[in-house]
Amino acid sequence: MERKEYSAGMVKLSFWFSEFRKVIELLSNGKTFTEIKTMNLEENIFSATTQARSIQIFRTVSTRVRSLDKSFYTLFGQSDIANKKVIALIAVMQSDSLFFDFVYEVYREKLIIGVDELADSDFGIFFKNKQLQSDKVAKWTDYTLKRLGNCYKTMLTEAGVIERTTGNRKILKPIIDKSLENCLIAKGMEITLHALTGVR
Repeated sequence: MERKEYSAGMVKLSFWFSEFRKVIELLSNGKTFTEIKTMNLEENIFSATTQARSIQIFRTVSTRVRSLDKSFYTLFGQSDIANKKVIALIAVMQSDSLFFDFVYEVYREKLIIGVDELADSDFGIFFKNKQLQSDKVAKWTDYTLKRLGNCYKTMLTEAGVIERTTGNRKILKPIIDKSLENCLIAKGMEITLHALTGVR
């Protein structure tokens, strides 16, 4: 995985699963990213409220799709809805290093020790640790960190790996299809597989 500089940009983004699926379907039907970009500008293929939002969705979703090897596109088309959402989550992890670290350092650790809930304090502790490790994160306000934590919760919920319960979020360990597991291993992405399945 290519490590990118930590960013709080995710506060403006969504999981955008249906948009992710549409881009992969169009690529699988022979369209190029350039053609999809043009279609988006001319036809508003994501049904965005404004053109600026439409451009932002395309830019974000195409970055996520490009972060995956093309073999994942074929696999996506063959997968059930739960594994499609896991692939979309993996693409988010691949394109945002801080979010990847959260899944690896917090979500994975919960699975390893057998704790089936994510508490608000888990997000706070994670960001406090990152502020000690990164001068950039240290400059972010509490408001930004709170929004980022809420965004992470939304991403994980929409991906189907946590569910909202009263207060805390219940962890739902994903059942990863063998073909997806094999694809991750073949592409040297065992660390991502471990993050989602709770392996040391």
